Amino acid sequence: MERLKLVLQYFQSNSESISNGICIILALVSVKLYTSFDFNCPCLPQYNRLYSLGVMIVPPIILFFLGVLVNRHTGVMMDEWMRPIGNRSKNPAVVKYLFSAMIQRALLAPMVWILVTLLDGKIFICAFSVSVDPALFSGLPNNTDLDVVKIMAKVPCKEDIIFRNSSFRKAVSRYVRCYSQAVGWSILLFLIVLGAMGRLIKPCFDDHATFLQTRYWSNYLDVEQKLFDETCVLHARDFARKCVVQFFEDMTEDTVLRLPHPPFFINPREDWESVEEEKLHGISKHEQVNQLLNKWYFSKPELDVTRSAHRPRMCVTWEDREGKTLYSDV
Repeated sequence: MERLKLVLQYFQSNSESISNGICIILALVSVKLYTSFDFNCPCLPQYNRLYSLGVMIVPPIILFFLGVLVNRHTGVMMDEWMRPIGNRSKNPAVVKYLFSAMIQRALLAPMVWILVTLLDGKIFICAFSVSVDPALFSGLPNNTDLDVVKIMAKVPCKEDIIFRNSSFRKAVSRYVRCYSQAVGWSILLFLIVLGAMGRLIKPCFDDHATFLQTRYWSNYLDVEQKLFDETCVLHARDFARKCVVQFFEDMTEDTVLRLPHPPFFINPREDWESVEEEKLHGISKHEQVNQLLNKWYFSKPELDVTRSAHRPRMCVTWEDREGKTLYSDV
């Protein structure tokens, strides 16, 4: 149970871990789909290969685009690629890094599907049983009016009457399954060797400092967009609450309560409104919200937090009845 909690905490730690978890789930789903999928070969020469290749290729394509769709790096990459330059220049290395990470994660589930189908061998038998030379095996059924091509196309169908009490079908199926598994293990070995060589050779040709910078700014874009979305949600909630409260207050009739004037009086309504204004960051109108969102898209802030942001402040000036300034904090 503790190990399961540690695994869940890892996958919830950051967006990259969440993307890894989603890709692993998609890979497990692809295995479950294949094991629950009842594959029935048509056993017809003109359809066997077409149907088998369709089962082997179409689901991986669906899983690939599904992996691209659920990957958070996809949205971050497209936002960074398509946004106007504004006050912040674009870094092609960051876009390339995000694209590479997205493709690698999206390819996991399709590769698992292809490897499982090859190691199982049923689809490969259906697709290429016609291509096997029947002279390599003994016991070819010759008591039927079917030609050799149609007989070989029926090899995946073990319930067919022409293969009753015949070892020919089992021998051909075993032969083709061996080829299928050999191809599957070869692909798996190639991918493992390719990944290992990439890990070993890449540091020899790439500048590690540049890689760290690219990785940092790619993570920054993800975190920045997430914080902006969270801030927008909080602002929208406070904005909506302010609008609803203001609507109800407009529907309430004014009540006058006469009390003796204390020496020092603080208006609680003004304090509450100042707190609300602080929550809204001074953005309290429809046009201001649209202007803020447009500015965020077309002119994102510079990556420089050393300068202090402009904060509007309230200046109080006391005047007498004739308009002469008595005191001012300007």
